[in-house]
Amino acid sequence: MNPLLRRGAASTAALAVLGATLVLGAPSPATAAARVTVTNGDGKATVAIDRPTTLTVKGRGFQAVKGGAGGIYVAFGWVSDPDGGSWKPSQGGRTGDDYRYVPDAESADNEGHQRFLAFPGAQTESSANGTMSESGAFTTTLSVPGARFSAMDRSGRSVEVDCTKATCGVITIGAHGIKSPPNETFTPVRFTASSAGSTKSQAEAAPKAAAATPTAPAVKGKATVAVDRATAVVGRVLTFTGARFQPGEQVVATLDDGVAAVGPLAAGQSGEVAGVLQLPATIEPGTHVLRLTGAASGAAPEVAFPIAAATPVVDATAAESSDEAPPPTAWVFLGFAALLLLAAVLTAAARVRRARHSGRAPR
Repeated sequence: MNPLLRRGAASTAALAVLGATLVLGAPSPATAAARVTVTNGDGKATVAIDRPTTLTVKGRGFQAVKGGAGGIYVAFGWVSDPDGGSWKPSQGGRTGDDYRYVPDAESADNEGHQRFLAFPGAQTESSANGTMSESGAFTTTLSVPGARFSAMDRSGRSVEVDCTKATCGVITIGAHGIKSPPNETFTPVRFTASSAGSTKSQAEAAPKAAAATPTAPAVKGKATVAVDRATAVVGRVLTFTGARFQPGEQVVATLDDGVAAVGPLAAGQSGEVAGVLQLPATIEPGTHVLRLTGAASGAAPEVAFPIAAATPVVDATAAESSDEAPPPTAWVFLGFAALLLLAAVLTAAARVRRARHSGRAPR
């Protein structure tokens, strides 16, 4: 499921609050159409092809609903119609088909590939990465892994997005799956090929493509993936490792054709990756395939491994208790017999007393 649509703050109660807000409190009027400016650390609207870039994103003229439960999402990705609006959710656009973005964790302290900006005074401010002003302005940062990244299509499968072949940029949409036409924007950015001590645009670097090599430390050999087979059991958590990815690149792990997935995971300084993947309780025992996909390098090593059936849990306490004590029906029988015996004794005693008072021997 799309993480932008199921962020923890998007609860039913929050949507109810939003509905009440739309009735009781009108959004602040935007003086002009929403507009976004994007700059890197050098003050330019460019992103490096082969290494991560941190962008400063500033917005003005957005529609802000004071005290509303929503807000906007700011993400980096690709849209199918950069010169039009058919990609927009309010125009029928769907994530995975009409727009794709760099995935990220659903928390305020994520990797910075996505940002949730709450409306001013919203109950969701604690889970947001920032807050929009009452005038509809905001400033935030966005981390871009490079010109290539892994995203999810509509069916939940991992797909590669190559921004050297498609137009990519900063996307803003309504948060929590709420369609907000005034807050849907796309701001394209240019990609540059970096070299030692300088940065050149793609057009400038084209005659010297051989010199536009990645500045990240070289990693020898092909990327690999391995699993801990002792943890490969239906319903348990599978542990896995990867090696020889580009340092710092985003890596996604996918089981089979999307039966389960986890990521993105950031590769370490030596290109190493480690993670865990919950195996579904409904998965069939047998041979399965785990694939790691690097967003920057494009590496996609796979490993086939067996998943064992879960071991049935036998409750031995029932058998032990049956040997130590009689069943409940036995206790009922014994109790009934005891009551009959007590009644017989009391009846006999009563006869003896009556006989003594009458001077006759008891019969």
